Amino acid sequence: MLFNSLTFVVFFALVMGGYWTLRSWNARKNLLLVASYVFYGAWNPPFALLLFATTALDFWLGARIAAAPAGSRKAWLVASVTANLSMLGFFKYGNFLLENTKWLLAQAGVTYAPPHLDLFLPIGISFYTFHSLSYTLDVYRGTTQPTRSLRDFLLAVSFFPQLVAGPIVRAADFLPQCDAPPTPLKNRLQWGLFLMSLGLFQKVVLADTLLAPIADNVFGHPSPVLTLDAWMGVFAFSGQILCDFSGYSTCAIGAALCLGFHLKDNFLFPFAAVGFSDFWKRWHISLSTFLRDYLYIPLGGNRVGAIRASVNLLIVMFLGGLWHGAAWTFVVWGLFHGLCLVVEHFFRLMTKGAAWKETLPVQLALCLVTYLFVCIAWVFFRATDFPSAAMLLGAMAGQIPVGQAILSGREILQVALVIHILWIAQWRLRHTTLEAAIARQPVWLVGAAWTLMLGAIILTQGSGNAFIYFQF
Repeated sequence: MLFNSLTFVVFFALVMGGYWTLRSWNARKNLLLVASYVFYGAWNPPFALLLFATTALDFWLGARIAAAPAGSRKAWLVASVTANLSMLGFFKYGNFLLENTKWLLAQAGVTYAPPHLDLFLPIGISFYTFHSLSYTLDVYRGTTQPTRSLRDFLLAVSFFPQLVAGPIVRAADFLPQCDAPPTPLKNRLQWGLFLMSLGLFQKVVLADTLLAPIADNVFGHPSPVLTLDAWMGVFAFSGQILCDFSGYSTCAIGAALCLGFHLKDNFLFPFAAVGFSDFWKRWHISLSTFLRDYLYIPLGGNRVGAIRASVNLLIVMFLGGLWHGAAWTFVVWGLFHGLCLVVEHFFRLMTKGAAWKETLPVQLALCLVTYLFVCIAWVFFRATDFPSAAMLLGAMAGQIPVGQAILSGREILQVALVIHILWIAQWRLRHTTLEAAIARQPVWLVGAAWTLMLGAIILTQGSGNAFIYFQF
């Protein structure tokens, strides 16, 4: 059930109508829980049982962690981490591990023909595994108390707006909102519906209609293309994945708000990032903060010296890349970001206290450099294999012989215009929030923009493509 489908519109209208009609808070939460499992089961009903089993196990283990004496608490946490990551590893990385084992044995002269695991990847498994795992980790750290309500914890993990593509919502942030019913507020409902409209506009109009066909054309071309076409294709994908993923997160936050729940922002204008550390404070924030709090800081963070901190960054970004998919291209994408973070870290140490770094021209230049290097990294993220990535990178570098011209002048102008508008808008908003920026605008202007967005969504109708991050 996709956000950009008529089925979801009907589903959400029925759920929201029933939710606000019911007087009992327990009845409302029961409705949301049933609706969430219906939403997830619409893709593949048997995997709803897997979702339930994962959540119920962590609920039980969370109670064991809290009740156990200090000496044995870690064993219960290890059980939770092992169970969650084993399940994720089996479904997402089973064939990847078998193929790499086959390759390693072949280098040693051993012939091994592993069976191909005919597995269907449960949609959203990377997200809801982290939703559930955050609970036992926080109970172990003592930052949250175990809940006594299995129903509330099931809802925290399976809440349908954020279930299959985030944001990654920690139980510690969601469970307190289950204690008391929210007050129906007109402004909150309007803002939630506006965010859903904005998210659909990003997905349907910008990502799927204006950018995706051009990116697909360039990345899918079997032979080298012109340097200009290569860069335009990569720029198109940078805008596509931003509008696609940010669009989903915006829809999720808006849908949750319509039901009285608050989810944290997952994107804060990443095109305006000045440096890679700033980029990861703005891009997929729920993942970057998860990796920071549960991996980077426990490894020692930046408190263990520059060299060790650099190693920690590379470990975190290696795993962050692998989280995105069972392919070495994703690993290289993560390590590329890790190396850029390391270089930036040493650059900051060498230029510490330099006032020139804060001047507008330097900030703009650093923003441009950050964007260009992020785009280079996107080549590995989007390419199906390393030969395809190498061919496109060669085209971007102006390889000889000259490649084919596959984009029309209109397509090149289209990409340039959309990316330019996105960049200017995000640069102007980089020190504020969308809500604060909208609040400063006259009502008639917001209403006109909302009407135009809805008209564009209806006019284009979109291709019905699934959101990119559904595959993760």
